[in-house]
Amino acid sequence: MSENLIVPTMAEMMAKGEQPEVLFWVGCSGSFDDRAKKITKAFVRILNRANVSFAVLGAEESCTGDPAKRAGNEFAFQMQAMMNIQVFDAYEVKKIVTACPHCFNTLKNEYPELGGKYEVVHHTEFLKSLLDSGRLTIEGGQFKGKKITFHDPCYLGRANKIYEAPRELIQKLDAELVEMKRSKANGLCCGAGGAQMFKEPEKGNKDINMERTEEALQTKPDIIAAGCPFCNTMLTDGVKFNHKEGEVQVLDVAELIANAQDL
Repeated sequence: MSENLIVPTMAEMMAKGEQPEVLFWVGCSGSFDDRAKKITKAFVRILNRANVSFAVLGAEESCTGDPAKRAGNEFAFQMQAMMNIQVFDAYEVKKIVTACPHCFNTLKNEYPELGGKYEVVHHTEFLKSLLDSGRLTIEGGQFKGKKITFHDPCYLGRANKIYEAPRELIQKLDAELVEMKRSKANGLCCGAGGAQMFKEPEKGNKDINMERTEEALQTKPDIIAAGCPFCNTMLTDGVKFNHKEGEVQVLDVAELIANAQDL
């Protein structure tokens, strides 16, 4: 990565005899998808600014197995999970932060029964903890007074009951948070879950991401905020389909904070 980002690997840290505060699990999307890489970089810039000691696995990181499991291939999931758990345990990993709710949910709720027990936090929770402890400060900057609506990712919201952290971060930007008709526990999926991200939708009257994007656009937002790279892709497609890409941005919460701070 260019841009003077400091991204040590666990292997480099171990060679120095150091143990980071957290392992940043990047995930497939954040590693390979060009749009999601921007979220990864924004989050790293914030970690660098807040002087958080973190490391990534780099080439040793594999998929968590979430898409395989959701698509019904339990065997492939367990193979991937066991491999990752071996790597985590070799590095004595205790705490993991990730910007992907799919990875978050899988590592937090499905790895323990395979022997992988770690403290797992979503990046919006981690950012809120940095704020609460005074390690990070936020001014509204370019988002002051902007209308922002937040789309709850399924695996962050309904599956893990995390609703407040991302909203508190948005309000810290002095932005106007506007809620969609369906939000929080009543939120609607972006349409990418269950490995739908990787295939064409089944026949129907309307794609789910179009339905969700229309709900978001009804709030007349300047920005649709997301906390998941899959949601980001689906909502971005929906905004483009409605020819609103010149008016409405789709940004991850980490990007909002990094951009507000000019990181």
